[in-house]
Amino acid sequence: MSLTLRLADRTIDTSTNSHVLSIGRDALPPRLRPDASLSVLDITEWFGETSGGIRTYVLEKARYISARPALRHVIAVPGVRDMITDDDGVRMYRLRGPRIPTQRPYRFMLATRSVSRIVRHEEPTLIEVGSPFLVPWIVRHATRDLQVPLVCYHHTNVASVIAPQIGTPTVWGRAVHRSVQRYVSRLNTLFPLTIVGSAYSARELAQDGITRVAQVPLGVDLDTFVPWRRANTAALRGRLGIPQGLVAGYVGRFAREKALDVVLDAWPEVERTTGARLVIAGAGPMEAIYRKHPYASRVCFLPFQQDRAAMADLLAALDVYVAPGPLETFGLAALEALASGTPVLTVNSGAVAEQIVASGAGRRYEPASVESVVVEAGRLFHDNLAALGIMGRTHAVTHHAWPRVLDRLFAVYRELLQ
Repeated sequence: MSLTLRLADRTIDTSTNSHVLSIGRDALPPRLRPDASLSVLDITEWFGETSGGIRTYVLEKARYISARPALRHVIAVPGVRDMITDDDGVRMYRLRGPRIPTQRPYRFMLATRSVSRIVRHEEPTLIEVGSPFLVPWIVRHATRDLQVPLVCYHHTNVASVIAPQIGTPTVWGRAVHRSVQRYVSRLNTLFPLTIVGSAYSARELAQDGITRVAQVPLGVDLDTFVPWRRANTAALRGRLGIPQGLVAGYVGRFAREKALDVVLDAWPEVERTTGARLVIAGAGPMEAIYRKHPYASRVCFLPFQQDRAAMADLLAALDVYVAPGPLETFGLAALEALASGTPVLTVNSGAVAEQIVASGAGRRYEPASVESVVVEAGRLFHDNLAALGIMGRTHAVTHHAWPRVLDRLFAVYRELLQ
């Protein structure tokens, strides 16, 4: 059986015999780096082949750990079938699980027995849980008689995604929202610490009474997302069928909570006043709806950019990046755009707005307001985009290099373990 683990731009292949592996029954391979002083187990359902920020975060952590012999990394995520893949100091377990309906990149984590076996076999120093539904309870069961600290990384604003409180919510919507908030508060009792990527997330959790938090932002690969890729813009646009004039673009999941419909509603007027066209790259449950939008014939739709170099080329080839999601707990694609020297137009809600305030490299529009999108997009396209691009790159270099961010994360881990 060929086993493959993709760490950033590298693919590492090994082979074992061809029998069908069962992590719940078969003998597991010896632990990697048995003398490591700190071993982290990352476990999450939010890890799919076409998912974005969480996948990137986990794999960048793997690359960081791989380069530090005193550390060891175990990753447990759902997959099509059971699979074990080893790299230098990093082991990934894929646990067979069915697809989550309407969330095509993701699969359910249902393998309770397998998770328990992994935890007992790998003996992690600390476990980080990266999704809020089944996984925390499976991990709790697996560690019920073990002294293993658990931390949660707050990747998703669960209550607002399930029951958004936008405009005038219905009585039913408010009730669902309150129920999910109570669930999140109950979930918090499992963790001595929750890690957040933004002040926005910390404020949201504080409203639910969750104050045991540590703020650690995500990082960006500064060697891949670079402004010099802009020199390839004309050739790339020609190859992908992107217009050669002013272009704004979104890269990510096509999901309801991304609020991309507001941008699509606004863009006919934006194009009329600025000449700027719109590129949308990604995949997700809302794709068919977006392709039927009245403006869709003027939009350049591109597939999900799984290759990081191709993603970096695309972000650098845009004049403006659009980050429309009002519930983003961080917004990694927007940071990657800033690192690429591309200014950002974002909604004035969620964590991306914080990045734009901190960097000065873009403009913000009001949530759910087509008129505000038109006004702020017009202003941004008349700004000095090159100067804003320099400001964005400087912000990314100064605050978001992955080694610096992960140094901070492991400092948080060690503080918790003392």
